[in-house]
Amino acid sequence: MGNCWPKPVDSLPSAAKLSNPIHNDAKPLKPFKNNSNSNSGQKSLSPPCDDTGGGVEEVPPSGRIVTPNLKMFTYAELRSATRNFRPDTMLGEGGFGRVFKGWIDGKTYAPSKVGIGIPVAVKKSSPDSPQGLKEWQCEVKFLGKFSHPNLVKLLGYCWEDREFLLVYEYMQKGSLETHLFSKIAEPLSWETRFKIAIGVAKGLAFLHTTEKQVIYRDFKSSNILLDEEFNAKLSDFGLAKLGPVDGDSHVTTQVIGTYGYAAPEYMATGHLYIRSDVYGFGVVLLEILTGRVVLDLNRPNGEHNLVDWARPYMPEKRKLKRIMDPRLDGQYPLKGAFQAAALILRCIESDPKNRPSMDEVLEKLKQIEAIKTKPKESKDSNRRLRAQRQERHPTHYRHHNQSKSPLSTQHGGSVTATGFAAHQRSPMVKAGL
Repeated sequence: MGNCWPKPVDSLPSAAKLSNPIHNDAKPLKPFKNNSNSNSGQKSLSPPCDDTGGGVEEVPPSGRIVTPNLKMFTYAELRSATRNFRPDTMLGEGGFGRVFKGWIDGKTYAPSKVGIGIPVAVKKSSPDSPQGLKEWQCEVKFLGKFSHPNLVKLLGYCWEDREFLLVYEYMQKGSLETHLFSKIAEPLSWETRFKIAIGVAKGLAFLHTTEKQVIYRDFKSSNILLDEEFNAKLSDFGLAKLGPVDGDSHVTTQVIGTYGYAAPEYMATGHLYIRSDVYGFGVVLLEILTGRVVLDLNRPNGEHNLVDWARPYMPEKRKLKRIMDPRLDGQYPLKGAFQAAALILRCIESDPKNRPSMDEVLEKLKQIEAIKTKPKESKDSNRRLRAQRQERHPTHYRHHNQSKSPLSTQHGGSVTATGFAAHQRSPMVKAGL
């Protein structure tokens, strides 16, 4: 989940108080007869798998609200699926606890051997995590209820004594955070970045427009997971909250989230608006453009906070080039980047009323995606073209060369306009500043 700011002050209830871990306003889960070989005697819940053994049913593009239909795993089953939570199966660690990779049968969801069945991600709460139970309840409540192509699918859960676990579909490419900021990850192309941005915008727009609006509250790059084709899905609903009702503009709640992504009005007052999520989306979109994390104390003074540093560069195309991710290698449409920067500025407005809705954001992203990168001719092709022209009009080119200025001949007399520009390029561009 990542480091949260600040930590909740309330402590985890004792085991004696845990009468029912499912949130009291969630619909009861429907038990069915378990066909697995479990000897625990526990009731389990019908796994939402299809006949192909893929383990995940197809979801309409618009998403839908479903009756919770999750499997109740035993602790022994998940311990077997993850090979006793071996360290080499750990995928990550956050405030909730650790996430492990496991294997289960695609139809029965019984634990299986490595490489057999389907891979899953098993999130295991830390016994000492003060927010563990609350976040576990939120995950079951929201992910168990909603089904959308851009929300990670929750397959089941486990609750035994003080052990709280969740079982999700496995996302092969990991998090957006890793692909943007890891030095060893392959750089994401402009097209892939916008595919990801549009995907999570769809997921967030779906949450905001359900009958009971949901505020995600922890939108950040580490919570955006990617499958093998870079389809993006929102994960980690531990901080999600139902939106305002009865005409209210906001809900008031304890301030908790991730510093840098949390909206300023929420941090200052505890007032949480639907469009508080839009602020977080704007921050992540800025990370996608720049390849920089929102907070980085290793950067020079004045560059620690990405939003504060980048804001002055975004209103002008000429300045915008200075902050674009150098790993894009210039392969992006400047017009599209400029429109994306304008959208970011709207998303990070200080007043939530001035921010666009996620439906508006999604529509604008689709328009930007349609702006294609213009293919750049290589220097070799330029040279060949000049040589062909010189062969056709030798007299003209002799006259043209004789009239060159001394400035041109200082670089060997054959430097193109593009080559000269490279010599004059600002060091800030090279460093991606």
